[in-house]
Amino acid sequence: MRVLVVEDQTELADSVARVLRREGMAVDVAYDGAAALERTGVVDYDVVVLDRDLPEVHGDDVCRALVDRAAPTRVLMLTASSTIAERVEGLGLGADDYLPKPFAYAELVARIRAVGRRTAPAAPPILVHGDLRLDPAQRIATRAGARLSLSPKEFAVLEYLLTGQGRVISAEELLDRVWDEAADPFTTTVKATINRLRAKLGDPPVIETLNRSGYRVS
Repeated sequence: MRVLVVEDQTELADSVARVLRREGMAVDVAYDGAAALERTGVVDYDVVVLDRDLPEVHGDDVCRALVDRAAPTRVLMLTASSTIAERVEGLGLGADDYLPKPFAYAELVARIRAVGRRTAPAAPPILVHGDLRLDPAQRIATRAGARLSLSPKEFAVLEYLLTGQGRVISAEELLDRVWDEAADPFTTTVKATINRLRAKLGDPPVIETLNRSGYRVS
């Protein structure tokens, strides 16, 4: 899942980003509304975690711009105010969910995953392929009942391939959706991660490589 965190309190923004990365998400950070509009103009994020009171461009205007683009991006709005009127107003702008500050990181992660599942086509809460089961919320992967020890990136790659439901996914798409903007587009990290995944998944093979095209669950 590709996430943009938009928050002008740098310590909070960086802290949220660290937590989400540990959960296997690809996370970029913007510290003002203008930077958020710039980034969302070039990257189709699955979820934007959007602080409402932003410098440069107000969070409300960022939300309106995202809605006007009719992009599949989901918006989770943050605010220091927890009044019902504020929540209603935020949802009225087109936000998909609303979370008042201060918040628990566990709840933030759960809400991001929940709104992320609303993208079309919606992903089921448990991903199943043969004897392979993936529970993104609990971060548990099993095959034939045995638990797999996957790194956050390995888990995220497998999750993205499974949600593709047999679609061929290029290395470039995986790099864009699973890694953040700091990833080197010329790196072999995708191939290396796929190779480690194959070794951990065992036989029969789950991930198929199509020459010059990409990968898919077989």
